[in-house]
Amino acid sequence: MTITSTLQSYLRQNGVKPQTVTHSKTLSASRTAQACHVSGDCVAKGVLVKDAEGYLLAVIPASHHIEMDRLARLTGRRLSLAGEDEVADVFPDCALGAVPPVGTPYGLQCVVDDSLARQPEAFLEGGDHATLLQVTAEEFARLTRDARHGAFSRHD
Repeated sequence: MTITSTLQSYLRQNGVKPQTVTHSKTLSASRTAQACHVSGDCVAKGVLVKDAEGYLLAVIPASHHIEMDRLARLTGRRLSLAGEDEVADVFPDCALGAVPPVGTPYGLQCVVDDSLARQPEAFLEGGDHATLLQVTAEEFARLTRDARHGAFSRHD
């Protein structure tokens, strides 16, 4: 698998031409960062969460974990992690666990952790377990411009 067509279209619509970083297959964002020799603080990972209102894509660095209570205060919603089957339904063109950290092309509201905005660049999952997309901080901001931002994760 390569970059999903959904993500490719969204990048093109926003004038973003990322550098592609291929790597050996990994099964977590933190291992992907290690395989690519980049800081986990720069690898943006998408985590699908849900409540009675529906789904929300939370975007945090690979080196962090979500603090659900802080996310709840930020959004005013009582969210929990979505199950694997739900992730597969929402991201049908992605390998399980390789969720791109942008919600708009998948019809999702998105919330981005503030710590990502402090990075000079961002690396995004391409929808498989062997491709990262390197974008500038400005490009990442453009791709997530409709997202709410706040502090809701902690460093591992």
